[in-house]
Amino acid sequence: MAAAGFALALVAGLVSGCTGDPGSGGPGAGGRGKETIRFTFSKREAIGFMTKLVADYNASQDDTEVVLDTSGVDVVSASFVRGNPPDIALANYNMETSRFVQRGALSDLSGTAASARIREDLKPLMDQYGSYPGRTSALPYSVMASSVIYNKEIFAAHNIEVPTTWSGLIAACEALKAAGVTPFYATWKDDWTIAQGWFDYSVGGQLDTLDFFKKLDAEGVNVGPESSASFQKDFDQPVQKMLTLAKEYVNKDAASRAYGDGNLAFSQGKAAMYLQGPWAFSEIAKTAPDVKLGTFPLPMTENPEDLRVRVNVDLAACIPEASKHKDAARDFLEYLYQPEVIDAYNKSQLGFTPTKDSENTPDPRIEGMVEYYNDGKVYQGPSVLVPRTIPIMNYTQAIVFGASPAATLRTLDADWARLAFRQ
Repeated sequence: MAAAGFALALVAGLVSGCTGDPGSGGPGAGGRGKETIRFTFSKREAIGFMTKLVADYNASQDDTEVVLDTSGVDVVSASFVRGNPPDIALANYNMETSRFVQRGALSDLSGTAASARIREDLKPLMDQYGSYPGRTSALPYSVMASSVIYNKEIFAAHNIEVPTTWSGLIAACEALKAAGVTPFYATWKDDWTIAQGWFDYSVGGQLDTLDFFKKLDAEGVNVGPESSASFQKDFDQPVQKMLTLAKEYVNKDAASRAYGDGNLAFSQGKAAMYLQGPWAFSEIAKTAPDVKLGTFPLPMTENPEDLRVRVNVDLAACIPEASKHKDAARDFLEYLYQPEVIDAYNKSQLGFTPTKDSENTPDPRIEGMVEYYNDGKVYQGPSVLVPRTIPIMNYTQAIVFGASPAATLRTLDADWARLAFRQ
């Protein structure tokens, strides 16, 4: 949620670009003797880091002046229609990106040195959002992994082992509850926290989400209870298990608690576990910098081999076809992917580096996810694979608030079929 959507981020600064495009000049533009390129960056939490990185790059050579653009969001189609996209972008990679990938609006990066260093097992995560024949349209830059955040001190005080099976998880919850400790802190006032954590972890811990959505796409208008894949058929058991946790093992005021409330409460030791991503660590540390936290995958089956962590491509790099400065943009791209640069960025954001030669040392708080990421035991959350025209976050919130899971999942099937028909 912290990262702006890719489709919006591509045209950050469109207004300023229209009043005087810094990328319109070649060598000698602005009197600097350098070719100027506009670099859109969408992760607001890392603006300080990227500002320094751009300054270092500009000072390191005499050919290119990179102008960092973090001015906000705009309608992405306008920048392409006006022929004024950024020269290079690092932005969140999600469902909204598919229109630009599939229409060939992004240039081919397959010939870059950066592309050759990307882990092959991450390709399915990128291709899930679409591809263009003969092109590598975007390269992953930062992968965020998320799972259960737990308080190591509370676990140790009550002799709780990190669970690796569903029955082990329930046993841990019962032991905590018997000791007067709230097992999970929930923040259901913010619907995205349900979709990102409770829903995604439950489904992804039990299903192959990429395979499921591949089948769903193939079914199209025929999605329903008799199709090879359907929400009402495949998601029923994971959702029921999600509700088991939601009904028995959360704070009583979950319905009125928001994300900020959860970070504060968890920092105060008001629960043992929290279904949030690594972005919550910095918020928790504001009030409890010394609390000992760790992570583990939410177990949804009785087989520890099924354990996986939720991932998303937090940032991906692309160079639009309409850029007038592709060569300069590629030079900067190669700089961004230098091992010491990309590792430093991901270390600062608790992200995982997507390159094969990474030497990034994970933060102790995310060590519990390292082996799963390294072994490719990952999944993309279903909430980010559903097009935004379908209100998946509202649906997941309705379920935990008491709506019929069966009826809601049937509605999801109908929504998917209707969208497939319109397309």
